Amino acid sequence: MQRRIWPLWTYYAVAVLVFLIDYASKKIVANNLELNDRIPVLGNFFVLTSIRNRGAAFGILQEQRWFFIVITVAVVSAIVWYFGRSYRTGSRLLMVALGMILGGAVGNFLDRALFGEVVDFLQFNFGSYTFPIFNLADTGICVGVALVILDSLLSSKQEKNENGNGEKSGEEQPV
Repeated sequence: MQRRIWPLWTYYAVAVLVFLIDYASKKIVANNLELNDRIPVLGNFFVLTSIRNRGAAFGILQEQRWFFIVITVAVVSAIVWYFGRSYRTGSRLLMVALGMILGGAVGNFLDRALFGEVVDFLQFNFGSYTFPIFNLADTGICVGVALVILDSLLSSKQEKNENGNGEKSGEEQPV
């Protein structure tokens, strides 16, 4: 049975969806909250907090705007190239994951390129520990990377179980 191939635009649609959700959420926060405003959503556990980040995740590498722009252009170019080269042979999970990474990268890229900073607003507190504040583009990137890792693990396991002709190898024993 041949695997049904999704059209290439499907994976770009994932990227556009992540980008649009991120863009809309950042605009809502920027237009309705003053800088450093806090709105508790779930007590002190989940708080909307309007901040601006001039660095990368967790606020590292502050004021390195051009570095992030160059890196993002390279990552976006690599993903677009990979889509064109591998959409017929790559796994759907991997392609969706890359679409999520692409959408998140473009979302943060736009903020950095236009404003020199990224709008962050999702804050989670675990007792006295506050997880670094982030946005939905960051979420798309992190979920996408987690799915790339999952795809890699699943592909590795599948390759171990097949011996070249699709049959399970003799090494695996039924439980």
